[in-house]
Amino acid sequence: MSTPGPLEAPFGAWPSPISAEMLVSGAVGISEVIPEADACWWAESRPSEGGRTALMRWSEVTGAVEVTPPDANVRTRVHEYGGGSWWVDGGTAFYVDYSDQRLRSIRPGDPAPSLLSPEPTEPSGLRFADLRVTADGAWVIAVGETHGVGDEPANSLVAVATDGSEQLVTLIEGADFYGSPCLPPDGSQLAWVSWDHPNMPWDDTTLWRAELISDADGVRVGAPAQVAGGPGEAVVQPLWSPDGTLHFLSDRSDFWYLYVEGQDEPVLSVEGEIGYPPWVFGLARYAFLPDGSVIAARFYDGVEVLDSQPQLTAVNTVRAVGNTVSFAGSTWSNETAVFYDGKVVREPRDLGLAPEFTPAPEVISFSTGQESGEKAYALYFAPANPEAVGPASDLPPLIVLAHGGPTSAARSQLNLARRFWTSRGFAVVDVNYRGSSGFGRAYRKKLDHNWGVADVEDCVNAARFLVDRGDVDPDRLIIRGGSAGGFTVLSALAFHDVFTAGANMYGVADLSALALDTHKFESRYLDNLVGRWPEDQEIYDARSPINHLEGFSAPMIVLQGADDAVVPPNQSRMIVEALDARDVPVAYLEFDGEQHGFRKAETIMTALTSELAFYGRVFGFEPDGPAVDVEIRNERVP
Repeated sequence: MSTPGPLEAPFGAWPSPISAEMLVSGAVGISEVIPEADACWWAESRPSEGGRTALMRWSEVTGAVEVTPPDANVRTRVHEYGGGSWWVDGGTAFYVDYSDQRLRSIRPGDPAPSLLSPEPTEPSGLRFADLRVTADGAWVIAVGETHGVGDEPANSLVAVATDGSEQLVTLIEGADFYGSPCLPPDGSQLAWVSWDHPNMPWDDTTLWRAELISDADGVRVGAPAQVAGGPGEAVVQPLWSPDGTLHFLSDRSDFWYLYVEGQDEPVLSVEGEIGYPPWVFGLARYAFLPDGSVIAARFYDGVEVLDSQPQLTAVNTVRAVGNTVSFAGSTWSNETAVFYDGKVVREPRDLGLAPEFTPAPEVISFSTGQESGEKAYALYFAPANPEAVGPASDLPPLIVLAHGGPTSAARSQLNLARRFWTSRGFAVVDVNYRGSSGFGRAYRKKLDHNWGVADVEDCVNAARFLVDRGDVDPDRLIIRGGSAGGFTVLSALAFHDVFTAGANMYGVADLSALALDTHKFESRYLDNLVGRWPEDQEIYDARSPINHLEGFSAPMIVLQGADDAVVPPNQSRMIVEALDARDVPVAYLEFDGEQHGFRKAETIMTALTSELAFYGRVFGFEPDGPAVDVEIRNERVP
């Protein structure tokens, strides 16, 4: 009896076991891992619980248990992007709850957390991130962000008493931003990074250190001394070695390598680079063992590498206590697991997928079209489904992914959202356009004054490269992105005729409006990406897709969170209404209770299935599975 071959079905209409529900049912996001001598902690975000984040703890005795109460949501809003919302010291967890942004402490088995920080004068007006605890355990040192005190929030380094007295002390202030406070083993010093507008923490930053005194009279610091950094150098993630020597990552030689205070040359250089732009707090790219040796994750050729774990393709929060190392890691075919002391203490979900659904991508490079002959990079995912094939006479549609940031990078790990598409017969290319991280400072800075130009050109050229190679259908080219990637989507549709459909998630339509209406962290970001505001308003106007509606013709779906403070909903609403008025096919979904990026299970599922239905309507195929009704204004019949 012969075995039936794969089903032949139109590209995009393949039946797939990767449903929208699979993306969220039982899914968790592992963001940070912190080891203790006899236990391991991690933060676990859960779409099925409204996107809340819980603190988990594993030990040989208890296994994995949730320490925070069921209504806790461990998430800070400092810089709006958050990160670094918790820390563990001496078996006690200190964390910020999203509900009111107040600092709390809890120990395993406690009936309820204890409040530590004072109640702010306005709701969520006093926020904390990047927590560390003094050697005597009396204070939590943190980045503080106070709202309602001026034209923009005030950032500082603060200390909060751990005894429940709600005492708060400002240690350092005066700079626009602070990050990465860290203490040596004896707690006698404090090091930190600061930067000022218009820089971001991957542009020009300064590393400082000062004596830290915590005694019966309170907590205070001595006179700060500059250690490293300044114009043309981004210092990130300072860390003290076991012998009390201050180390840090610097891109002074182009790539983020490891340096030690007082030396000009790196003490650890690698193939690739170690650092990553701190869009969020709490990043940990390297750690020390007791003998002073270093274990470090690195980016090489668009993929993350941890040499001691060659099977992993993505690694975050590498930390150590004594000889015990912990980190979170994933592969092309497995979601994130938590590793502690050589074992997996938090297994990834068993998705039940055959490996043919999740093959490794092809790492590609292609010309940017510049006379200099420079290259851009991408991860190419061909359609992958062992149970289906497309018609021999057809080529698959292509989805070009423009990552956010824009100073971020394509994720080198299993991403079920990508596989949702490839398992249905779409090809996907995730572009590390000029400005992306992992390729050095010079490559990252190529986007300065070129946002909306270089990133768009590289997405266009990635599509052309795959068309010319014969991989994809030139008549079904989609560009998709969120946040900064959404701006790339809108710019590509406004200024180029390559793409025949687009998906814009909370993207920027009007650069001038963004310059006037966004949060403090990015309020001057465009000075470097576009030009000074308002002196260079002509450039802002010329780059803004909302001012070039005549260039739009491709159908587009727009997805937006109603409570987004980073890219406010007016950005999406204005482009939708303008395109509707010009009879361009456009669909719009706005989700209540969602901010910048979707966290709720129902939102994630609705957004994804609606997008698939949109492509089916635009390109004339019937997606497999239950029908989803999407309103497309000015719809055209394929």
